[in-house]
Amino acid sequence: MNQSLQKILEAVLFASGEPISIKRLCEIVREPEEKILDAVDALTAEYEENKRGIRIIRLEDAYQMCSAPEYSEYVLHSNEQQKPAALTAAAMEALAVVAYFQPVTRSYISQIRGVDSSYTVSSLVGKGLIEPCGTMDAPGRPALYRTTQAFLRAMKLQSLEELPHLPDLKSSEGIEEIQKKIEALANTVSDESPNTITDEFQDTGDGEQKGEGEQWLA
Repeated sequence: MNQSLQKILEAVLFASGEPISIKRLCEIVREPEEKILDAVDALTAEYEENKRGIRIIRLEDAYQMCSAPEYSEYVLHSNEQQKPAALTAAAMEALAVVAYFQPVTRSYISQIRGVDSSYTVSSLVGKGLIEPCGTMDAPGRPALYRTTQAFLRAMKLQSLEELPHLPDLKSSEGIEEIQKKIEALANTVSDESPNTITDEFQDTGDGEQKGEGEQWLA
């Protein structure tokens, strides 16, 4: 293994602080993708075996350096931050809709949830968990949303393919039935990913108003 390449990648990832795509790493060090992957894997293994205070995580086609999760309490304390409150059930539902059906519009999220989700969508965008990704070819050109790399990191996923399996949604099923399944999926995602999203992002409320005939899912 090229020790020099490992040191270069270590320096680049540390200095960046943000995810860097594998393609960009290849351009920076002028090495083929295979060598990049081998070097990062070796670094990752070294950090874990030696129980170092930093880790390298993969987010789809990018890598990012971060602190080891077992030392999160000390990192939070060093930043003089208190442990944030968990995302609300409404926010988790909206995240589930975006994660499984992306790209989606704000109105689609509201339709599936059965309540206006404008505030929740804006909140999730502000937290960096979802982002606009273009517009729909329809009257008014509504914005489309998708999940971000921050969402993958918070969920400790390398890709969306690692999300819990989505139950089959048959065309004969109505919105109400889909709502029930999305609610169950939101609970599943939350249960299967402890101390991730609920530990990293704060949500103190959704500011949503129920319309006549609408009901909360949580």
